[in-house]
Amino acid sequence: MIRRRVVQIIPVIVLATFVVFGLLQLVPGDIAVTLAGDNATDARIAQIRQSYGLDRPFLVQYGTWLWNAMHLDLSRSYLSNEPVFDQIMHRFPVTLLIVGSALALSLIIGVPFGILAATRPGSFLDTAVTSVASLGVALPNFWLAMILVATFALSWNWFPATGAVALSRSPSQALLHATLPAIALAASGVATVVQQLRSALIEILSSQYVRTLHAKGLSPAAILWQHGLKNVSVTLLTVVGLLVNRLLGATVVVEAVFAIPGMGSLIVHAAVHKDFPVVQGVVLSMVVIVILLNLLIDILYTVLDPRVALK
Repeated sequence: MIRRRVVQIIPVIVLATFVVFGLLQLVPGDIAVTLAGDNATDARIAQIRQSYGLDRPFLVQYGTWLWNAMHLDLSRSYLSNEPVFDQIMHRFPVTLLIVGSALALSLIIGVPFGILAATRPGSFLDTAVTSVASLGVALPNFWLAMILVATFALSWNWFPATGAVALSRSPSQALLHATLPAIALAASGVATVVQQLRSALIEILSSQYVRTLHAKGLSPAAILWQHGLKNVSVTLLTVVGLLVNRLLGATVVVEAVFAIPGMGSLIVHAAVHKDFPVVQGVVLSMVVIVILLNLLIDILYTVLDPRVALK
């Protein structure tokens, strides 16, 4: 079954790469002219087109790029002439640390407050938690990031305002630099976890079989931990998968605010300067990460709930 699922995701990856490759060809302007400069001769522009393969038909360009990508050769940057794969591997740990920290904060804060709200529906605590959660969803990541920089970095000088440090170099400094970006990303994540967990848990705790457990004398704590949370684990796993997808997208803006040299800032810089191989490489990496994560979640479904089968 897992093999069948893996086979099914291959066309998805190919289709995603084709769409990205095709859309980049529609970007206005000629990359050969950009690379050659404003005063370049027609011969120089033609030479650049030939050296980068830009004079070949679209399908030939795409097929060549896809074949090379399957062998981990994502071409070279038009601007720096560095291998795109090396650039991605250099910046990916930075983005991974921020996204991982934001996901951890979302679960550490969101799960307890979601449980508190679900076990006291209609109370003042439930109203306060859901109101704050709604605010967390409404706040834009970039606005919260700027507020955090202005307050905790520039005014109070508690955290660095910009940049990043590799974990291998200094774990403490790496976490310090990742704290504010992770909080900016985690705000909406906490709100999503609270809302989804609260709704799912209230539905389960108000079900007929839970009322039967109460009638049999089982304590509320035992019902919550042994039955309630066990039944919402699949829902929570789904939320985690959606959160990672959202955090990977939102990190583009947050990395720009904090001037973090991660995947987000890499793709923004490449897009602005029409460095198409870098854009294609980063998008391909993101697509593969998301699809593999979805595959992992599908597999974990069967572990948490044997009734769920991979089809």
